[in-house]
Amino acid sequence: MKIITSIEALRDQLRGQLRTVFVPTMGNLHEGHLSLMRLARQHGDPIVASIFVNRLQFGPNEDFDKYPRTFQADVEKLENEGVYVLFAPTEKDLYPEPQAFRVSPPDDLGNILEGEFRPGFFTGVTTVVLKLFSCVQPGAAVFGKKDYQQLMMVRNMAKQFALPTKIIAAETWRAEDGLALSSRNMYLSPAERAEAPALYAELSAVAQEVRDGHLDIFALEHSAMARLAGRGWKPDYIAIRKRVDLQPPSAGDLAQNEPLVVLAAAKLGVTRLIDNLEI
Repeated sequence: MKIITSIEALRDQLRGQLRTVFVPTMGNLHEGHLSLMRLARQHGDPIVASIFVNRLQFGPNEDFDKYPRTFQADVEKLENEGVYVLFAPTEKDLYPEPQAFRVSPPDDLGNILEGEFRPGFFTGVTTVVLKLFSCVQPGAAVFGKKDYQQLMMVRNMAKQFALPTKIIAAETWRAEDGLALSSRNMYLSPAERAEAPALYAELSAVAQEVRDGHLDIFALEHSAMARLAGRGWKPDYIAIRKRVDLQPPSAGDLAQNEPLVVLAAAKLGVTRLIDNLEI
């Protein structure tokens, strides 16, 4: 595997490659990330991964400096997965001057759910993804469904900018007890790790209620949040939304069996976990 830090060297290495598949990450890789590499292998060759902790998507009170960085371990894992190039730029490599030009996500998608609780987050995400796409110029890129709103944001951005990159969605990778794998899980204490699967359990319970025909969306959301709060969580939201645009479903949508997804974000101790489940 070739480790490349500069944009110029990356473009030189990939020149003439027409079936490149790209998997962007922030490092601290776990089995969920590695499953993205394996899915990428099904859609082209060579596989390019990136590791870059993107300051633009962290708020002023978030964990940019504390975000876990495990570069050498990540390199070994990527080598074992047959990744061709690891693009690992420094901030100076990727942002040689202040990134004054930025992508502005639409309010109806960018300011809800994660966008409401993390202002500016999706501007940072879409800006770095667009820049990484410009550097790698992939034919396809893989993003996980765990970050459901992010996946939709990137997919819509690629479509509206007519980018020649197909966005491939990967299913969420879970531990045996249901907890979605995340780099931030390492912040959980042993007691919190034992409690953490309750988030997925609530999503599963809400999804089953909807399947059973209980369609008072407001009541389902608030009951689930109250149950989590009763267990010591600090929920930001549990929201039942339409998959197509993440807007709340109308009575007509529910009557016509509109495909839905239930999304959640909640703090357990100091660790903020997100998850979702398609219904």
